[in-house]
Amino acid sequence: MTGSSFCSMKDYLKQTGGFAVIDGGLATEFERHGADLNDPLWSAKCLLTSPHLIHTVHLDYLEAGADIISSASYQATIQGFEAKGFSREISESLLRKSVEIACEARNTYYDKCGTSSSMDDKILKKRPILVAASVGSYGAYLADGSEYSGVYGDLITLEKLKDFHRRRLQVLAESGADLIAFETIPNKIEAQAFAELLEEGDVKIPGWFSFNSKDGVNVVSGDSIKECISIAENCEKVVAVGINCTPPRFIEGLVLEIEKVTSKPILVYPNSGESYDADRKEWVENTGVGDEDFVSYVEKWMDAGVSLLGGCCRTTPTTIRAIHKRLVNRRSH
Repeated sequence: MTGSSFCSMKDYLKQTGGFAVIDGGLATEFERHGADLNDPLWSAKCLLTSPHLIHTVHLDYLEAGADIISSASYQATIQGFEAKGFSREISESLLRKSVEIACEARNTYYDKCGTSSSMDDKILKKRPILVAASVGSYGAYLADGSEYSGVYGDLITLEKLKDFHRRRLQVLAESGADLIAFETIPNKIEAQAFAELLEEGDVKIPGWFSFNSKDGVNVVSGDSIKECISIAENCEKVVAVGINCTPPRFIEGLVLEIEKVTSKPILVYPNSGESYDADRKEWVENTGVGDEDFVSYVEKWMDAGVSLLGGCCRTTPTTIRAIHKRLVNRRSH
């Protein structure tokens, strides 16, 4: 697939047997490979220091069975790069690079599928693979953990959020991605900003909207999950809706609420359930669930109506391989 050919998630799911696998956490994988991400740019730092590592991790996820891979642009913003002293031109080229690396990894994977068969637990199967350009919230740019609270203060208006994201979306949309993954959206106002930007017409590819929750009832800001999903439901350019970066135990209840207000495919890619310490900028070890427990939820999520499944922070290719295996029996061939 290329950016121009994808337009409907429902049609895509027909090609993938009714279900699709989203990749897992990028930043935590980069760290596992030795990258130091203690930086406001977080995983976007790898665009500067180790692009080859990003390619490797994308490939690891494809070989684990992911059908959709997200670019390393979650925390990559023009404003963030400029704050590091880069020109506007270089900042935009780094955004483009994040998508180009993911597209290159997809091509590398397809080449491998043509030359060898599945081995060593690697899944080498030619299939329609999507590249999603990852867009984090304004809170992710602040790098102070406010995407986990959704509290931006009274000074941040709808128009300010649109101005913050507008050029970034245009650049990512023109970089070869199939869709934009609006991720870890913490509040209603930012969902509204994204929806209006998609409808302005400068962004030529569709997107999905994914929110996060810390109580299993509302999004992290306290805004109603139903109201947030309704914004996405009313935007034609949004092709799927759901939840990410949220503990697995909350997912089923949230999905049942989401189902009441959407006709779009539902996606979930939770974190491992570990808690994030915003002051120390690190995940608190041993507060989450292991891969086995994580994957034990998958059947419930599918029964609740989820058709796109993956992982977020602290999940790995091992998690994704296990999800892929669970989906094999549920997919219609």
